[in-house]
Amino acid sequence: MKRSIHYLEYIYCHLLVCFLIGRVAFILNNRVLGSVSLADAAGACWRGFVNHDLMVAAFLLVVPWLMGLVAVRRPSLRLRAWLIPYYIVMGFFMALVTAADAVLYEFWQFKLGVMVLNYASSPEGTTNSVSFAYILIRVVLVLAFTLWISIPSILFTPKRLTGNTSERLWLRNISIIWCFLLVSGVCFMRQGDAYGDPKTSTPMVNHAAVNPVYAFFRSLRLDRKYFNRANLLTEKERASLFEGLYPEPADDIQDTLLVSQRPDILIVFIEGFGARFIKELGGLPDVAPGWSRFIPEGIFWENYYSNSFRTDRGTVCAFSGWLSFTDVGLMKKTELYPYLPSLARSLGKAGYETGYIYGGSMSNMGKGVYLENMDFQHLYSEKDFPAEQKGSGWGVPDSIVLQRACQIVGQWKGGHHFLTAQTLSSHEPWDVPYHRFEDDKILNSFAYTDYSLACMMDSLKQLPQWDNLLVIMIPDHGFLYKQTYNQIFFRAPMLWTGGAIRGPRKMDVLMNQSDLPATLLSQLGIPHDEYPWSRNVLSQTYTYPFVYSNWPAGLLFADSTGISIYDVAGDVVLEENPADDGLRVKRAQAILQTSYDQLGKMRKAAKEALKNDAPK
Repeated sequence: MKRSIHYLEYIYCHLLVCFLIGRVAFILNNRVLGSVSLADAAGACWRGFVNHDLMVAAFLLVVPWLMGLVAVRRPSLRLRAWLIPYYIVMGFFMALVTAADAVLYEFWQFKLGVMVLNYASSPEGTTNSVSFAYILIRVVLVLAFTLWISIPSILFTPKRLTGNTSERLWLRNISIIWCFLLVSGVCFMRQGDAYGDPKTSTPMVNHAAVNPVYAFFRSLRLDRKYFNRANLLTEKERASLFEGLYPEPADDIQDTLLVSQRPDILIVFIEGFGARFIKELGGLPDVAPGWSRFIPEGIFWENYYSNSFRTDRGTVCAFSGWLSFTDVGLMKKTELYPYLPSLARSLGKAGYETGYIYGGSMSNMGKGVYLENMDFQHLYSEKDFPAEQKGSGWGVPDSIVLQRACQIVGQWKGGHHFLTAQTLSSHEPWDVPYHRFEDDKILNSFAYTDYSLACMMDSLKQLPQWDNLLVIMIPDHGFLYKQTYNQIFFRAPMLWTGGAIRGPRKMDVLMNQSDLPATLLSQLGIPHDEYPWSRNVLSQTYTYPFVYSNWPAGLLFADSTGISIYDVAGDVVLEENPADDGLRVKRAQAILQTSYDQLGKMRKAAKEALKNDAPK
C-alpha cells in the first residue's frame, strides 16, 4: 500500500540521484579543463540540487502526477502501462541531454542548448572531428543511462491505484507541493542562481551546477522573444546606448594603405588561429614562427577581434559584414540571403573575378549554398583534388590546398581577381602530416598550418602577380586551448601584406571581423553603403572605436576604457576590467537587442516575400 501511495516520491528521489550522477560525470569528463577540488565539486552539486534539480524533477513528473489524479478516480486504469512510454521517452531525453552536455562542453565550454540542433543537421562536424569508437562508446553510455532512468521509474509505478480515501488525501497534499514547485520554477528559477562567485569559482564548476535539462529548455527562450525590451533594456535605453555605435558609411579615407586601388586580392581564412597562438599578441611562443616572420613585412592589426566562436558564424561576419548572433547561424538561413550584403558581390560589380577554395566538403553547414548566393563565381572543394591527397576526416591538408591557391594566383592574367583560401587542418582530430610538437597534437596542428602558410607566402613572392597582390590573413575564430571565452580567445591576428601595400606598419585601431568589408572596400574606392554593421575603421566618422563579440552563452565588449564579459544565460558579469558601472555591458546588450530587432525585420520581410511569390 505504501509503495502505491508514494510512487511519485520514489521516482522523484530517483531522478534527483540521476541528476547527481550526471553532474559528477560532467565534472569528471571535463576535469582536463581545470583542476576541481572536492569542495568545488560538492558546492556545485549542492547549488544545482537546491536551485535546479528539485524543480526540474517536479516538472518531469507532471505527467505521472496528472495520470495519478486520474487513476485514483478510475481504479481500473492501468497506470503503469500508460506511463511506460513516457518514462522511456523521459529517460532517453534526460540521458541524451546529460551526455551531450558533458561531451560537447569539452569542445565548446558552454551549456548545451537548442543551438546545437543547428549543427546536428550537418553531422560532418561530429564525424570529421572524432573517431567512430569515440561516438560508439558515448552512444552505449546514453542507452545505458536511459535504462538506468527508465526501468526504476517503471517499477516504482503501481499497476493500478485503488482510489481509497488515504490515496485521495495523499494526492491532494502532494498536488499542493507539486504546484508550488512548478510555479516557483516558472517564476523564479534562473541559470545564474546555481553559480558560485564568478571571481572565485571557475566557469566549468559554475556550469556543472546548472541542470542540463533546465539549461536546454531555457535555451528555447534565447531567441528574439528572450532578447526583448522587458528582458534586456527599455526601448529608450536601447536607442540611447546604441546611438553612434555604427556610424553611417562615409567616403572619406584618412589613411591610404595601398599603392593601387585595384590590386588582386587573396584572403586566407585560417581555422581557429586566434591570438592564443601568436607570440606578438601575447600568445604561446614558437607555435607560429611563420607569422612572426610575416608580421614585420606587412600591415599588422594588433586589436582585431573575431565576432564569434564557429566557422559558419565567422564566415558570414567576414564576407557579409554582419554581426553574429548568440543562437542563430545565418549561414543556414537561406531565406535571409537576399538581405545579406556580400564582399564577393561588391567586388564582382567592380569587375573582379571571384573564387573560394576549401579542402573540405562544401555541404557542411550549407557553406557551398551560402557562397554561391554571395556570388563567389568559382568554388573549389575536396572533390577538385585527387582522392589520394585527402588527409584527415575534414579533407585535404592545408599545405596542399594553399599551394593550389598559389597556383590559381599564378594563373591570373589581366583583369582583377579575388580569391579566398580557407584552411582546415588546425581542427580536431589534429591529424596532420607534420611532427614538430610530438607531445601536443593540438599545438602541432597549429604549427603545421603556420608552416603551410609560410610555404605559400614564399611561393607567392616568386610570382610576377606579387607586385599587385594584396594578401589578407585572418582567422575565422579563436580556439579554446587551456582557456575560457576571454579577451585572448576573440582577439585575433590580421595581416595585410603583398606587393600592393605601401609598406609595413602596425595598426592599433580596435575593429571587428565584420568591419573587414567596409574597411577594405573603402581602400579600393568601392561604395559600402549596404553594410550596416560593417565600419570603415579608417574613416573620420569612426570616432568611438570598440569591439563586440559573442558566443551562445555570453557577450564581450571592449573599448579604450577596458573590457567586459557578460554571461547572457546566467545574467552575470564574468569580467569587468576595470569597473565602469556596467556601461560596457549595457552597450553590448543594446547591440545584441538591436541586432535581433533587425533579424526580426529580415525574417518578416522574408515571410512576406515568400507569401507574395506563392502561387495564387
